[in-house]
Amino acid sequence: MPTAIIADDEELRRSELRRLLAEAWPDLELVAECEHGADALEAIERLRPDIAFLDIRMPGLSGLDVAKMAGRRCRVVFVTAYDQHAFEAFETGAIDYLRKPVFSTRRRQAASTAARP
Repeated sequence: MPTAIIADDEELRRSELRRLLAEAWPDLELVAECEHGADALEAIERLRPDIAFLDIRMPGLSGLDVAKMAGRRCRVVFVTAYDQHAFEAFETGAIDYLRKPVFSTRRRQAASTAARP
Protein backbone atom coordinates (compact mmCIF):
# COMPACT_ATOMS: atom_id res chain seq x y z
CA MET A 1 0.00 0.00 0.00
CA PRO A 2 1.50 3.39 -0.97
CA THR A 3 1.98 5.96 1.79
CA ALA A 4 1.87 9.74 1.79
CA ILE A 5 2.03 12.88 3.87
CA ILE A 6 0.11 16.12 3.40
CA ALA A 7 1.76 19.41 4.32
CA ASP A 8 -0.28 22.62 4.29
CA ASP A 9 -0.50 25.34 6.90
CA GLU A 10 -4.29 25.59 6.60
CA GLU A 11 -6.37 22.89 8.32
CA LEU A 12 -9.26 23.38 5.90
CA ARG A 13 -6.97 22.80 2.91
CA ARG A 14 -5.46 19.68 4.50
CA SER A 15 -8.92 18.34 5.21
CA GLU A 16 -10.05 19.05 1.64
CA LEU A 17 -6.99 17.38 0.15
CA ARG A 18 -7.41 14.37 2.46
CA ARG A 19 -11.00 13.98 1.23
CA LEU A 20 -10.05 14.40 -2.43
CA LEU A 21 -7.23 11.89 -2.17
CA ALA A 22 -9.51 9.35 -0.48
CA GLU A 23 -11.90 9.63 -3.43
CA ALA A 24 -9.24 9.55 -6.16
CA TRP A 25 -6.87 7.06 -4.55
CA PRO A 26 -8.56 4.88 -1.92
CA ASP A 27 -5.50 2.61 -1.47
CA LEU A 28 -3.27 5.53 -0.42
CA GLU A 29 -2.44 5.53 3.29
CA LEU A 30 -1.90 8.99 4.81
CA VAL A 31 0.75 8.58 7.48
CA ALA A 32 1.04 12.23 8.56
CA GLU A 33 -0.41 15.69 8.16
CA CYS A 34 1.90 18.61 8.75
CA GLU A 35 1.28 22.30 9.31
CA HIS A 36 4.85 23.58 8.91
CA GLY A 37 7.65 22.89 6.48
CA ALA A 38 10.02 21.67 9.21
CA ASP A 39 7.37 19.19 10.39
CA ALA A 40 6.98 17.93 6.81
CA LEU A 41 10.73 17.40 6.43
CA GLU A 42 10.87 15.55 9.76
CA ALA A 43 7.90 13.35 8.72
CA ILE A 44 9.61 12.52 5.42
CA GLU A 45 12.82 11.54 7.21
CA ARG A 46 11.09 9.55 9.96
CA LEU A 47 8.20 7.90 8.07
CA ARG A 48 9.70 7.52 4.59
CA PRO A 49 6.41 8.06 2.70
CA ASP A 50 6.23 7.24 -0.98
CA ILE A 51 4.71 10.65 -1.78
CA ALA A 52 4.59 14.08 -0.17
CA PHE A 53 1.78 16.46 -1.11
CA LEU A 54 3.25 19.88 -0.31
CA ASP A 55 1.90 23.40 -0.27
CA ILE A 56 4.37 26.02 -1.52
CA ARG A 57 3.87 28.62 1.22
CA MET A 58 4.15 27.34 4.77
CA PRO A 59 5.69 28.82 7.92
CA GLY A 60 9.39 28.18 8.32
CA LEU A 61 10.49 26.05 5.41
CA SER A 62 8.52 26.45 2.20
CA GLY A 63 7.35 23.42 0.26
CA LEU A 64 10.14 24.12 -2.22
CA ASP A 65 12.69 24.07 0.62
CA VAL A 66 11.26 20.77 1.89
CA ALA A 67 11.42 19.20 -1.57
CA LYS A 68 15.04 20.31 -2.06
CA MET A 69 16.11 19.06 1.39
CA ALA A 70 14.22 15.78 1.07
CA GLY A 71 15.98 15.01 -2.18
CA ARG A 72 14.86 11.69 -3.61
CA ARG A 73 13.54 10.23 -0.34
CA CYS A 74 10.01 10.46 -1.74
CA ARG A 75 8.12 11.73 -4.76
CA VAL A 76 6.68 15.23 -4.43
CA VAL A 77 3.40 16.65 -5.68
CA PHE A 78 2.89 20.36 -5.07
CA VAL A 79 -0.66 21.48 -4.28
CA THR A 80 -0.79 25.26 -4.23
CA ALA A 81 -2.75 28.34 -5.24
CA TYR A 82 0.32 29.88 -6.89
CA ASP A 83 1.22 29.11 -10.48
CA GLN A 84 4.42 31.21 -10.55
CA HIS A 85 6.44 28.52 -8.75
CA ALA A 86 5.82 25.68 -11.20
CA PHE A 87 9.17 25.89 -12.99
CA GLU A 88 11.13 25.88 -9.72
CA ALA A 89 8.95 23.05 -8.39
CA PHE A 90 9.82 20.81 -11.32
CA GLU A 91 13.49 21.72 -10.90
CA THR A 92 13.28 20.17 -7.41
CA GLY A 93 12.14 16.91 -9.00
CA ALA A 94 8.38 17.26 -8.42
CA ILE A 95 6.28 14.75 -10.31
CA ASP A 96 3.22 17.03 -10.47
CA TYR A 97 1.99 20.54 -9.67
CA LEU A 98 -1.68 21.01 -8.84
CA ARG A 99 -3.37 24.37 -8.48
CA LYS A 100 -6.02 24.88 -5.82
CA PRO A 101 -8.86 24.28 -6.04
CA VAL A 102 -8.05 20.83 -7.36
CA PHE A 103 -10.72 19.62 -9.75
CA SER A 104 -11.66 15.93 -9.88
CA THR A 105 -10.23 15.16 -13.34
CA ARG A 106 -6.91 16.75 -12.54
CA ARG A 107 -6.56 15.06 -9.13
CA ARG A 108 -7.22 11.66 -10.72
CA GLN A 109 -4.42 12.36 -13.21
CA ALA A 110 -2.12 13.34 -10.33
CA ALA A 111 -2.99 10.18 -8.40
CA SER A 112 -2.23 8.09 -11.47
CA THR A 113 1.11 9.85 -11.99
CA ALA A 114 2.08 9.53 -8.33
CA ALA A 115 1.16 5.84 -8.22
CA ARG A 116 3.78 5.02 -10.84
CA PRO A 117 7.20 4.02 -9.44
